[in-house]
Amino acid sequence: MKRKYDKVYQFKITLKRIKPPIWRRIQVPETYTFWDLHVAVQDAMGWTDTHLHRFEIVNPTKGFKEEIGIPDEDFIDERTLAGWKRKIADYFSSENNKADYIYDYGDNWEHMVKLEKILPREKGIIYPVCIGGARACPPDDCGGTWGYEDFLEAIMDSNHKRHKELLYWVGGDFDPERFDIKDVLFDNPRKRLEYILR
Repeated sequence: MKRKYDKVYQFKITLKRIKPPIWRRIQVPETYTFWDLHVAVQDAMGWTDTHLHRFEIVNPTKGFKEEIGIPDEDFIDERTLAGWKRKIADYFSSENNKADYIYDYGDNWEHMVKLEKILPREKGIIYPVCIGGARACPPDDCGGTWGYEDFLEAIMDSNHKRHKELLYWVGGDFDPERFDIKDVLFDNPRKRLEYILR
């Protein structure tokens, strides 16, 4: 059964250390957990959600940063809190409006997640929704920001020794400037959670 809500949270997600910036603007229900927000960020950016992630945000009631994502039972000292048990409304506010979001601990894609506004829900809109953005998301597993620079250099230069190999790897075509809001499709976060917890 769907949870009722009256407000939506508008976030701007910006990938760090890449210029010109790669960013998305999304609106999500106030009832969202950090897991739900994670799925929305993945879908809006264009990642494949095949790696671990975490949010780093100050807990306003405790006054210190917490890590929220997928707890890893293999590490005794793991302090990551389960994202599906933490609500964004308990953390984000106009005073506490920023979080870091790290995806893929190998490539270490760091994003700034900024709460821009809390708005009344509009009738006729199915949330979450992407309302803006710029530039293509880098391909998963391309090696982080430095690997992405090397990847772009290779696919843009037909004489580069890895040109054909990397174009084939990425599916034959990649335009780093391309972003079309109509391509953003949001998955059901509950179904994705059921898949990873089974």
